[in-house]
Amino acid sequence: MDDNKSISQLKEVVKNFCEERDWDQYHNAKDLAIGIITESSELLEYFRFKSLKEVEEVFLHQKEGVSEELSDILFFVLRLAQLYGIDLSSEFEKKIRKNAKKYPVEKSKGSNKKYTEY
Repeated sequence: MDDNKSISQLKEVVKNFCEERDWDQYHNAKDLAIGIITESSELLEYFRFKSLKEVEEVFLHQKEGVSEELSDILFFVLRLAQLYGIDLSSEFEKKIRKNAKKYPVEKSKGSNKKYTEY
């Protein structure tokens, strides 16, 4: 369950996994960022050119594949943060506060407009 592990615990799992395999030599910011995009593209393949109904069917019949791609993305995000000392919890909270200013409820509720459009 998500509430059983902290982000720091997940980062430690990733660190140990990579160190056991001597992968530090392959993991720099550029290559990890490429990994995030590559895995994101693989996730997108499940949904590309699908109607909303078809997307719902993906979660009925291919949820495991979607979950694996999300996990691959998370792996690269955690690894990048672990290697470069990024506190994801703090940075996420800062970003949410920043977005709350860009997208105040009174202007953005029920709207998909970018903050520059209102």
